[in-house]
Amino acid sequence: MTDRIARQLAFLTEADKLKSVLRATTLCHDARFENSGEHSWHIALYALVMAEHAVTPVNIDRVIKMLLIHDLVEIDAGDNPIHGNHDPVEMAAVEQAAADRLFGMLPDDQGRELRALWEEFEAAQTDDAVFAKSLDRVQPLIANLESGGRSWIDYDVTRDQVETRVGTKVQRGAPAIWAAIKTRIDTWFAENR
Repeated sequence: MTDRIARQLAFLTEADKLKSVLRATTLCHDARFENSGEHSWHIALYALVMAEHAVTPVNIDRVIKMLLIHDLVEIDAGDNPIHGNHDPVEMAAVEQAAADRLFGMLPDDQGRELRALWEEFEAAQTDDAVFAKSLDRVQPLIANLESGGRSWIDYDVTRDQVETRVGTKVQRGAPAIWAAIKTRIDTWFAENR
């Protein structure tokens, strides 16, 4: 086996660990907590289906690639829920170290390419990354709405927190999607808080 293939297979085997990282969000039917591998797959599917709603045209292949790799760092860093209590500066450092290790497992050219996509996603400055970040926020919103607000209840989330921590990011890249789900969010908070 060539060294290139061996490195690629080692990376892919390591990536399987993402399936063991539990998130704060449950599945839509609330049977159990979602894992980060499932989340990555689901938002890649969101991108494929919802690309027409990006505020500006996007390269859907790049968006899907970003979404498939965006949470790989959670293998080392764990999931840090958006409504959780953690130090963002410390978490960024842990995630950078995880990115160094994980993308460093690949052949140099692939490692650089995927690391650049991950960095682009994190910075959320390009149209592709802005849309990808929006979808990363939409999917947990839908899961919360479908599961009766499970993680919102667990984390004592307010309507204002959803607006400032999530809504602004969704509106930035996919305002039509935010408009479509905002009424459902408002209704849930009116009935439950």
